[in-house]
This record gives sequence, C-alpha cells and structure tokens, in this order.
Amino acid sequence: MALNKKADRLGTEPIIPLLIKLSAPAVIGMLIQSLYNIIDSIYIGHLSKEALSAISLAFPIQLLLIAISVGTGVGTTSLISRLLGRQEHNRANSVAEHVTFLSVIYGIVVAIIGYFFTEDLIRIFTHDQVLIDLTTQYTRIILMGALALFVPIIGNNILRGEGNTFVPMVTMLIGAILNIILDPLLIFGIGFFPELGIEGAAYATIFARLTSGIFVWIILFSDKNQITLKLKQITFDPQIIIDVYKVGLPAMALQISASTMIAGVNKIVGSYSETAIAVFGIYFRLQSFVFLPIVGLTQGYMPIIGYNYGNNNSERMKKTIKSGAIISCIFTTVGFIIFQFFTKELILLFNKDPQLLEVGTTALKRITLAFPIMGPAIIFSTTFQAIGKGIPSLIHSTFRQILLLFPTMYLLSYLYGLDALWFAIPIAELIAAVIVTIWLVIVLHEVFKKMNEPTVTDKVGKVDKAKAK
Repeated sequence: MALNKKADRLGTEPIIPLLIKLSAPAVIGMLIQSLYNIIDSIYIGHLSKEALSAISLAFPIQLLLIAISVGTGVGTTSLISRLLGRQEHNRANSVAEHVTFLSVIYGIVVAIIGYFFTEDLIRIFTHDQVLIDLTTQYTRIILMGALALFVPIIGNNILRGEGNTFVPMVTMLIGAILNIILDPLLIFGIGFFPELGIEGAAYATIFARLTSGIFVWIILFSDKNQITLKLKQITFDPQIIIDVYKVGLPAMALQISASTMIAGVNKIVGSYSETAIAVFGIYFRLQSFVFLPIVGLTQGYMPIIGYNYGNNNSERMKKTIKSGAIISCIFTTVGFIIFQFFTKELILLFNKDPQLLEVGTTALKRITLAFPIMGPAIIFSTTFQAIGKGIPSLIHSTFRQILLLFPTMYLLSYLYGLDALWFAIPIAELIAAVIVTIWLVIVLHEVFKKMNEPTVTDKVGKVDKAKAK
C-alpha cells in the first residue's frame, strides 16, 4: 500500500543517516523558531524593561496552550508511528481525523476564556498594575487566537507520525520568518503599519501562526499526503482518544509542569525585583536556542523508536537511543560554552540597563551549569513516550521542575539571597537526569528481554526440527 512507503524506511535505513534525515528539518525549523523567540524579545526589550517583564509573566500562560497542543501532538505521533509499524493503516487515518476535530474544539474554548478572563489570570502572578496592564494587552490577543497555535502544531505531528518531517520544517519556517518580519513593523509602526507596541508583537504572532497553519492543512488534505483525511466520514471512537492521551496526557503534563515552574520561579524572583523577572525571561528565550533543536531531534527520533518497538526490533532501538543521546549532548555542551563565555553580550542584546546586566550575568552563568547532561535526559524521557509509556516522562518532568526545584530554590533564596537561588536549577536537573537514566535502563532491560523471547511459532518450529532429526 502507498501509505506505508515512507514509514517502512523507519525499520530499514541506517540509523544515523535516517535520524539526521528525519530530524534535520525539524532541527532547522526549531532553530528558526528559537531565533524568532529571541528576536521577538529583543524588540519588546527595546520598548522597555517593563515590557520585557510583561512577556515573561505571560509566558506560563502561553506554555499552557503549547501543553495542550504538544501533548495531543506527541500522543498522535507516537500512536500513528506504532500503528504504521503494525500495518494498521486505516486506524492511523482515523487517529488523524479525531485530533483534527480536537484542535478546533480546543481553539474555540481557549478563545472564550481569553476574551472574558485574561486580566484575572494575570493578577495571579503580580500585583503591579503597570505589569498587569501590559501583560493583559499581550495575552488576551494570544488566547483569542489560540486556534492558530493548535492547528499547525497538531497538523505537523500527524505528518511526523508517518516519518514526514520536511513539511513540518517548512511550516515552522513560514511562521517564524513571517513573525520576524512583522514584529518591528507592528511594534514600532514602521511605514504604513500602525504603532501597536506590545500588542503588535501578539498580532504578529497570531497572523504568522495562522498562515503556517493554513499551509500545513493544505498539505494534509492533498492527495499527495500519505495520511488520508475524510472528515465527513469520521465515526467517533473514544478508544482512539484514550490511546492518544495515554502518551499525550503525560506529555501535556510535562509542558504544564514547565509552565508551573516558570510561574513559580517568577513569583520567587519577583519578590526581589521586576528586573529578576526580566532576567529569567531572557534566560528562557535564550535557552530555547539550545533546547528547541533537541525537541526537533526528538521529532525524528520518536517515529524510529516507535516503529521499531512496534516491529520488535531491539537492535535498531538500541542504536537509535545511543545516537540520540550523543547528538543531544553535543548540542547542549555547545550551549553551555556559549552561555558561560558570552554572558554579557547575550544580555546586552535585549537591554542595556546596568541592573539587568549585573543580575543577568550571575544568573545565566549559574543556571546553565547542568546543560551538558540535560540533552541526553530529554532523549531518555522521550524514549518512554515513543514506546507508549508516558508516565515515567511525566514523573521525571514533575520531579525535576517542581518537586525538586521549588524547595531547593526557596531554601537557597531564604539562606543566601538572589545570587544563590539560581543554583537550584542545575541541582534539580542533575538529580533528575540520574534518576531518568537509571529508570530507562531498567525498563528497556525488560522490554528487550520480551522482544528477544522466542514466540510460540519459533518454539514449535524448534520441536518439529528436533523430531525430524
């Protein structure tokens, strides 16, 4: 059948070239997306330090939206790749159709919440009226345009499930490049464009996402695509939703824990100054340039692991895990070097405020100490998702970003102040990386043991041969 032509290569082509081939488009797309995140913040930082703090406060809410879309998308990618590995092509199509409807429903619900409750949400994070006003202006637009986020992310993950990573790369490139172009035009009112300030950044984001979403869904509905969407013929199957969220809910919770982490850190560092909030916002934008490419790597990594898990090929799984860990470690080690030796230059990109520079230099050097081991930890966590075991990833993320981080940060803050509390982040990352590594080794030992056990057919064949002798 035509449907499994691209999927079959997941079980046959050499691992490293295949991993590079599948993940390179996503890595490039993520790098462009990271570049957009940074440039967007640089433009807003040049408005004012308060505006920079405002988008830092808005970021946890944006991450909640990303949590919904990424959670659904990861569950979709994992399920489709496993179904294709088992040659269940029609059910793979049905999965794509179900999540298409889900993306529309999510977008409508979030838009309603954004219209009525944005300011109430912002007041949870700060009592500063200036920050409340700025953050509300930006966040309301983002929430009301949530459908423009859900549509391209979930559409891209449908394609990744069958091993198509090129179109998702193009989708991200369209969104990111268009956003970079529109940002200064709408923020500062260049040419015939209105000067909209921080709202201009939000409008640029929504328009860029909408454009990229239209592109990916044109591809999905074309006859050139392997997954066939026939929305008029869909028959609702609750088991598909359950199967998507067996992996998707833990992945969603991973993002929610990240949102909770950012909100909590903002609350703790905000007790010192709004500058500290801006610093953490700068760090989070900059670190995306290191870690979003790792996320891109997992987009090629997950289908290979999922397909070969479904196909009982333990050797290809082992080689893929080893390759993914090495490549991710290289990425994060390079990031560590850049953050340690070019700290001041990075902060000066956003704003030249002396206090921002002083606080930021100390913070960035200390936060990034655990970078080299964080890349492989992401790969190991993703491995659980790829084989349909999302709970370990959830526990790893929650333990790392909340249960370890908050008490450690609060204690260091209480005992030694702002400069010391930044150490809490690498401490939590190091402990969590050790735990997820040991856990994965134990789980894979059992998985590979079952894969290598002789089947009933094998046993019967051996008996027959023995009788023949």
